[in-house]
Amino acid sequence: MDVRRAGERYRGGDPEAGIESRHAFSFGPHYDPGNLRFGAVIACNEERLAPGAGFDEHPHSHTEIVTWVVEGELTHRDSTGHETTVRPGDVQHLAAAAGVRHVERNEADTPLTFVQMWLAPLEPGGDPSYEIIPGIADSTPYALPAAGAMLHVRRLTAGERTAVPDAPHVYVHVVRGEITLAEETLGQGDSARVTDSKSLEAVGITPSEILLWEIGS
Repeated sequence: MDVRRAGERYRGGDPEAGIESRHAFSFGPHYDPGNLRFGAVIACNEERLAPGAGFDEHPHSHTEIVTWVVEGELTHRDSTGHETTVRPGDVQHLAAAAGVRHVERNEADTPLTFVQMWLAPLEPGGDPSYEIIPGIADSTPYALPAAGAMLHVRRLTAGERTAVPDAPHVYVHVVRGEITLAEETLGQGDSARVTDSKSLEAVGITPSEILLWEIGS
């Protein structure tokens, strides 16, 4: 198990424009050949947007983009005609496929925080697609067959335990709160990269929310 702390993330964004980014993997000018991916996961970005701030239209290709809003509301527009508002508890998935352009903004009058995770598809190309699953429950994993992965959302009370999937790769991201995992304490923004997970449990130290990517290879 490889634990990465919140303070180790690469700092990005444009603070003067109201954009603060924290990258868990090699990203843009923060090139690190030893930190390019874990299984299918190639990015896990924590983004904070001030009211009125956002990312203007920009392209993506050959990437499965999954977004989880922590607080606030995210406005999404893309070149295939989708325009949605993503709220806490929703799972948003944009399959960039052979190419898509999109805009992400905070058009509300309150701060926005979201976690955006990029996964590499098993096969490149194809047509872009988009979906949003509102208010996903803890017991309902989100399957991402294009990347051979499945997202589990777990919300824990203090002292509550939850099983970590047995899988070749499991990526754990702590959205909020504090947990223990295999005798390691993980806090907000911390992550763990688990290889060949077997019979692991996460335990809430405080009320917490975690994202678990179960990756088949």
